[in-house]
This record gives sequence, structure tokens and C-alpha cells, in this order.
Amino acid sequence: MSPMSTCVAVLGQGEAGSAITVDLLAAGAIVRAYDPREPALTGTVACGDEAEAVFGADLVLSVNSAQDAPVALRHAAPGLRPGSVWADLNTGSASLKLELAQQLAERSSDVAFADVSLMSPVPGKGIRTPMLVSGEAAQRYAELMTPLGASVQVLAGPPGEAATRKLLRSVFYKGLAAAVVEALTAAEAAGLQDWLRQNIAAELEGFDAATVDRLVEGSYRHARRRSHEMAAAVELLTDLDVPARVAAASLALLAELARDPQPAPPTAR
Repeated sequence: MSPMSTCVAVLGQGEAGSAITVDLLAAGAIVRAYDPREPALTGTVACGDEAEAVFGADLVLSVNSAQDAPVALRHAAPGLRPGSVWADLNTGSASLKLELAQQLAERSSDVAFADVSLMSPVPGKGIRTPMLVSGEAAQRYAELMTPLGASVQVLAGPPGEAATRKLLRSVFYKGLAAAVVEALTAAEAAGLQDWLRQNIAAELEGFDAATVDRLVEGSYRHARRRSHEMAAAVELLTDLDVPARVAAASLALLAELARDPQPAPPTAR
């Protein structure tokens, strides 16, 4: 199937959905669009509801929210074409992805499900945002989206495999972001924001796989000493009238490791 003949339904015209829609149109795809709150972009076939949007589509991209995903699927099911692919691009748990796949199978047995995780912010990248995909329709999703300009990595396994990888990364990445925000807020209160910002940037620039191993090993080996250090950090933030959310969580983890010593997980080979 050539890009010019591919019909894609995009459910959701928010920040991510609209960026992907723009690139689909530029690649020559026919785009049928629906969003209950946002107007469809110029160049798309604007539709009045989900069932109308998915009518005749080779591929459906559900790009709304994890909360709205089950509703969008339920409303769209009557219009789905046999042989099409339903791709859920929302950030949700593995259990939600499995639930959506089951709901789809019960409503439209001839439509296959793909669990898609967008692995970086969509604005600025659009359809070129790196994607992981798992589930029955993973390979078919890649075959439809790659000619349109998408960067797709197919994973073996059921729906949820892609979601699990994204959320594991989120624990690190969003946790890191929260720590940076908290630290810089405290640094501003102490009049040291510029110094700390430069220090953080220099530290992150030198990160590599060995750094990850050192972080893990050091947390296990030096848990008691580091818990004392983080207790002092929590006290500092309290004195600066800055809520110590991340620092307190770090203290709690290190204190637990100190109470129950155990070997660090194996390092990367």
C-alpha cells in the first residue's frame, strides 16, 4: 500500500495528535479526524464522531488520553473496517493496554490491536517521534507507518510490552526531572540557582553506562551514610521553606536499604 492510498483515522487533535496529523497529511495519507474538543486540522476529513472517523480507515490512531481511550474505542467500534488496525498511542499501563485489546476483540474480532509507546515528546518531531510497538498488529502497524515517515521498533509479545518499557523509562526520566525542579527551587531560595544549574548540566553531560552502575552500587553499598546526607538535605529544604518531596523519598529509600542490607543488582554486562 502506498502512502498516497493509506487512510488513517486520528482520534484526538490535541498537541500530539495534531502534530502527527500534520506529518501524515504531508506524507500524502488520507486523514479522517475527530476530537470532541478540538477542531480538525485543515486538509483532514473532519468527522462528527469516532465511528464516522474510523469508517474505511486502514489504521486508527487513538491519541487522546489513557482515561479517554476506552470510551473512544467503544464509540468507534461500530465503524471499524475488517482488517484494519487499532493503535493505542496513549500513555497507559500494561494492564490497560491488555484491557483495550480484549475490548476490541469482543467488539470487532477482525480488527487487530497495537500497543504503541511514543518514546520522546511529540512536538518538534511529529510522526518521527521514536515509537515502540507490541501486540498482534505490531508488524502491520510498522508496515503502514514506516512509509509515512515514522520511526517504529517492533517488539515481540502482547500489548503492554511497549507500555511497560515507556513507563519504566518514565520512572527514571520524570523522577530525574522532579529532582532537578526541587533542587533548583531550593537553590533559588538559597541564592545559588545559577551555580547549581551549571553543576547539574556538567554532571549530566558526563553520564554513561558506567555511571548508572556506580549510582546503583553506591546506593546499596553506602546506604547508611547517604541516608544521613539526605536527612541533612531534607532539613536544609525545610529551613528554606521548600517542600522536600523528592529529597524525602530518596531519604526513605536509602533508609530502607540501610535497615535491610542486600547485594546490589548485577551491573550491565
